[in-house]
Amino acid sequence: MGVIVRTAAEIADTLARNPFTNSPGNPVMALFVDGVLPTVPLDHVTGLKNEQMQLGKRELFVLYPDGMAHTRLRISHAKSGTARNMNTVAKLAEIAAVM
Repeated sequence: MGVIVRTAAEIADTLARNPFTNSPGNPVMALFVDGVLPTVPLDHVTGLKNEQMQLGKRELFVLYPDGMAHTRLRISHAKSGTARNMNTVAKLAEIAAVM
């Protein structure tokens, strides 16, 4: 089992760089990866419908406008990463800031 580690500053930076700030936090995911992101995120994706994706520094931001429950989106980089919605990222940033 792998572990993804980010510093408090990196978590806060991820939150600040969310490209989907016009959407609520729960349908927006930050997929934190351990490794190199593709330069073109759609190269390693299948089942894309109305989801939107944006590359970050060490994460991939994904907007699921209809939620994740029925999506067919498959991201190959998700196998070596972990996804958290932006509400959770905000809470992690808040907790990490006081540690």
